[in-house]
Amino acid sequence: MKKVMLKSTIGLAVAVASSQIFASGFALNEQSISGMGTGFAGRSSAAEDASTLYGNPAGMSLLKRDQVTVGVAAIDAKTNIKNEKGGAPGGSNDGDMVPFTSVPMGFIVKQLGDGWAFGLGAYAPFGLITNYESDFAGRYYGKKSEVKVVTLQPTISYAFNDMVSIGFGPTINRISGQLTSAVPFAPTLGKNDGRVNVKGDDTAIGYNVGIIVQPTESTRLGLTYHSKVKYELDGHTNISGIGFGAYNGNRYKASLDITTPEIVDFSITQKLDDQWTVYAGSTWTRWSRLKDITVNNEGVPARLGGTAGPIGTSVEQQNWHDTWASAIGVSYKLNKEWVLRSGLSVDQAPTNNTDRSVRIPTGDRKAISFGAGYSPTDDLTFDVAVSYLKEEDVKVNRTGKGPAYSATYQNSAWGYGLGATYKF
Repeated sequence: MKKVMLKSTIGLAVAVASSQIFASGFALNEQSISGMGTGFAGRSSAAEDASTLYGNPAGMSLLKRDQVTVGVAAIDAKTNIKNEKGGAPGGSNDGDMVPFTSVPMGFIVKQLGDGWAFGLGAYAPFGLITNYESDFAGRYYGKKSEVKVVTLQPTISYAFNDMVSIGFGPTINRISGQLTSAVPFAPTLGKNDGRVNVKGDDTAIGYNVGIIVQPTESTRLGLTYHSKVKYELDGHTNISGIGFGAYNGNRYKASLDITTPEIVDFSITQKLDDQWTVYAGSTWTRWSRLKDITVNNEGVPARLGGTAGPIGTSVEQQNWHDTWASAIGVSYKLNKEWVLRSGLSVDQAPTNNTDRSVRIPTGDRKAISFGAGYSPTDDLTFDVAVSYLKEEDVKVNRTGKGPAYSATYQNSAWGYGLGATYKF
């Protein structure tokens, strides 16, 4: 198995754009449609609906009523590849390798009395999908990456008084994925490539914990910690078209250890008057955990390189760095039924110019968001949101797995969200 194949397995997340998702690296922000409308500013302090179970579990005790929140976010990403050089002879560079995808979410919160609340949430904390055209020039460094993480989080919250609330919930995380790449096969380079296809999955435990402090009736501060999650993926690798007919279609056991990073989110929600509320926040993500990816395949015959060859044990350098994201947002209560929202966010990319991959060709980004909430009754609210994201141009330079390939990526994306909250 080519080591470049598993470069993106670091994400192993719900099917979403690798370079165009609305958070750094392969993290996802889309766990709240009301939060999406303000650019996710105030995510750990707003406690707008049951989606606070992810944003800050301490907020469940502040909701006062039992409620269910469901939603779906969709992402429409675009990529323009320019200044391309090398790669497979005669290969194409169409870009737009990210299909239109959706991210569902669902939360329920039950008030238990005496300051206690219980909740259950299902959402996607990380995400990745890219699928280049079959004759993509850089296909030796990545062809298709489709990975998923689905998280279930039972959570408890307690309000000590009107000022301080806390919350905690373990996370049960299921990760699975499929990755493919081409293998150059001389003498028909670029015309008769081989193919490597890998699948793997695992289930691992983490936790989310948060605190909310409300020093005045109009000011609310929130701090949330999302723990690291360590995965030990087991799966298999299939090989085809490599020129050694006896080995085509063979399957080899594969393993990979991956740890998704800690995330710390701090925000403030400031109510200015009965109509205007301002939100601000910052998020730190410990992407520096990702130094390299080591993949092991068992039982690879010597003719294919054995355990020390490119289809055996391999190490891919990543050297990601920690990142900061910041956002500011505002909401305006037009009347009893309608609230309007807007937000602006900036987000650092964890990648570097030396190790950046065709699977995750991501750069620093800025996004602007707009949203609205409509409450036809006191028990029901519908939320909508739209966001536009633009990344800085980034360069990809890959060597060692076939002809060298380099290109400039221009990434952008539209995000759309629709949700509903029912109180009972």
